[in-house]
Amino acid sequence: MMISKLPRVVPTCTRTGLVYGLSWTGLAAPTTIWLRAKVSNLMAICDARQWSMTGQTVKSWDRNRYAVCEWEVCKDLKLVKAEDFFTYELNNPGNTSNQIGSKVTTVNVEQIPGLNTLGVSLVRIDYAPYGQNPPHTHSRGTGILVVVEGTLYVGFVMSNQDGNRLFTKFLNKGDVFVFPIGLIHFQFNPGHYPEVAFAGLGSQNPGVIPIAMSIFGSSPAINPEILAKAFQLDQKVVEQLQKKFWVDPN
Repeated sequence: MMISKLPRVVPTCTRTGLVYGLSWTGLAAPTTIWLRAKVSNLMAICDARQWSMTGQTVKSWDRNRYAVCEWEVCKDLKLVKAEDFFTYELNNPGNTSNQIGSKVTTVNVEQIPGLNTLGVSLVRIDYAPYGQNPPHTHSRGTGILVVVEGTLYVGFVMSNQDGNRLFTKFLNKGDVFVFPIGLIHFQFNPGHYPEVAFAGLGSQNPGVIPIAMSIFGSSPAINPEILAKAFQLDQKVVEQLQKKFWVDPN
């Protein structure tokens, strides 16, 4: 029997161990096998969407080999306190005095340990007048944004399968907008006053990839010849862009 793809892992955290559901494709019907891995009183969990199983075997569960995994060790329930589910990180405005005029304050599993395995996180975004949260993507979570103060111009770009269509909207106080997982999106403050928004994300650690910063501010730098051809720019222009100080608002 041939299996066309390696298993997709569906983990479930329990008090005494870790349960993996291994789902295979390529079979006549969907097949799931449940396995239990004993890990004493401390338990590890990983968001299955973040595992890259290509070329790996089922037994290769080494966290150090998966840099983007949300794997966190669960705390012994007897030691859990209310503080593990609390933060005051979003009480104060973020510092928007930078080149792009925004600041993203993140609350994920690093700030609230109790988010571990729950698959959600939160950010506060402060915008200076005419500031923006520049084009970026979250590889591990869909975002849903609500405007708390002011007006925002927001949008996202679909994949090339849909012709890279751009969806945009002006949002006022109380309006909500969804940014699908993995798609490039942005927010811009078109007004004269500071503005605030909050966004929930469907991952305890959704990750963020600022497009311009990642491409022109990578370390080490991408060969400028490659970027010049990709963006149809003069190589000197690319080299100038690579010399800039790219701001990460996160």
